[in-house]
Amino acid sequence: MATQRKKAPARAKGKGRANGRTSGRAAGRSRTARPPNALVLLRRDHEEVSAMFAKFEKRKDRMTSQQKAALAEEICTALSVHAQIEEEIFYPTVRHEIGDEDLMDEAEVEHGSLKELIAKIEGEGPAGDLFDAHVIVLGEYVKHHVKEEQGEMFKKVRATDLDLSELGGRMKARKGELMAAMGKGKPPRGSVGRRLASLVRDSFAIG
Repeated sequence: MATQRKKAPARAKGKGRANGRTSGRAAGRSRTARPPNALVLLRRDHEEVSAMFAKFEKRKDRMTSQQKAALAEEICTALSVHAQIEEEIFYPTVRHEIGDEDLMDEAEVEHGSLKELIAKIEGEGPAGDLFDAHVIVLGEYVKHHVKEEQGEMFKKVRATDLDLSELGGRMKARKGELMAAMGKGKPPRGSVGRRLASLVRDSFAIG
């Protein structure tokens, strides 16, 4: 008579895989929780606003006045917030580390020119004869500024001992504060965008 073999207790299906997935998700959360590198954060801002300028130049002749105004306002708000976190946090921090006062002074002067052009765009609206030209020229100013910043300043910053993750964390938090002041997570449009731009300009004036 054949003896019956006892069956080994069945393993819980997918238990090992589930644990692996859980630990993987936890590791993923840990990685995403790390503050962004300051240079990466600024480069992303540059890329986003460059895409907005490209969209404006490509579609300006096909957009309605309302669409054109909304896109221009989004550009101006994004630039204003970006300039704010640079002038409040990034520039003062790196100025003392890279040892190039001329480069930092030139960057701040360029910011002044950008703000003047932003004010013109916001003041005239799409009905203005030079509205399109002002937006396109602003894009050229920004392109030049970004080229110098990423090509010269960023290289010098990478050569320092600065904790770029800690710096990026402070910049991201400040950017979030500016956006949260208007209840938005990204550069807003319409009257909300105008209030945020006004808030940023007030902060510049106070600083």
